[in-house]
Amino acid sequence: MPDVTRTGPLIEARDLDRWIATSESPPMVIDVRWRLGRGVDANRSEYLTGHIPGAGFVDLETALAGHPRGDGVGGRHPLPDGASATEAFRSVGITADRPVVFYDGASSLAAARAWWVLQFFGKHDVYVLNGGYAAWLSAGLPSADGSASVDPGNIDLVPGGRLSLGADDVAAYVPDASASTSSLLSRVLIDARAPERYRGDVEPMDPIAGHIPGALSIATLGTLRDNGSFDPAAMHRRLDELGIDETTEVALYCGSGVQAAHLALAIEVAQPGRPAPAVYVGSWSDWVNDPSRPVATGG
Repeated sequence: MPDVTRTGPLIEARDLDRWIATSESPPMVIDVRWRLGRGVDANRSEYLTGHIPGAGFVDLETALAGHPRGDGVGGRHPLPDGASATEAFRSVGITADRPVVFYDGASSLAAARAWWVLQFFGKHDVYVLNGGYAAWLSAGLPSADGSASVDPGNIDLVPGGRLSLGADDVAAYVPDASASTSSLLSRVLIDARAPERYRGDVEPMDPIAGHIPGALSIATLGTLRDNGSFDPAAMHRRLDELGIDETTEVALYCGSGVQAAHLALAIEVAQPGRPAPAVYVGSWSDWVNDPSRPVATGG
């Protein structure tokens, strides 16, 4: 990589532009713009209207998640199987030897999911454009419309590059009830959803409101700046408040595994060098599928 500034897995817009322009082996840049509840055609239409020149497009719903099961097991956005993920990532030119940069509109919510999924399948030279396409445009950098032409990739995917948890695994991360949040925790389970969903005040997506008993709350989108970029200092303060340092083993969940991947990225940016957080991909949408699992409400 040329001499560019990165904060862990994040890269800034001007640094990405310089990396693309000056490297003999520039990164593959992939557009992952997505909004919950929209279909692939609507998501792709934003890409076709304007994107980073040369960027391919993958859709979160169809490329970065498997088909939800009819019985709800696995949640709304289960991991894709290896064959589907291989097809999706090869279709946008991803190879074993070139780095990858994902971006979305601004918040990096979908880009973080892509970052996490590709790392789960064994590729680790993966980055996220801080502030997304909005940051690229704000920097005065060029855009292109239509669909970029990319050569097919050849990446071979092997699952296990990131720790993915099932419902039976999360209990190991719940701290003892007697542990004080003013002292450092050795293991912790964190809910990445908005505070009102964590408390159970509202639940717009799932049939039961609340959170997994013993989980702490960090609303991942609440730690972003107004322009959608990451705020590592704000995240670090929140981790300090909860007694979470670089040695704490962290597990994350949200509604369906998207915001949890975003929080994993935010934590790794705020605490570089820490062990990678585990993610319960099925998250709340999987947890409440089994009525025997406990539910807590309140703050």
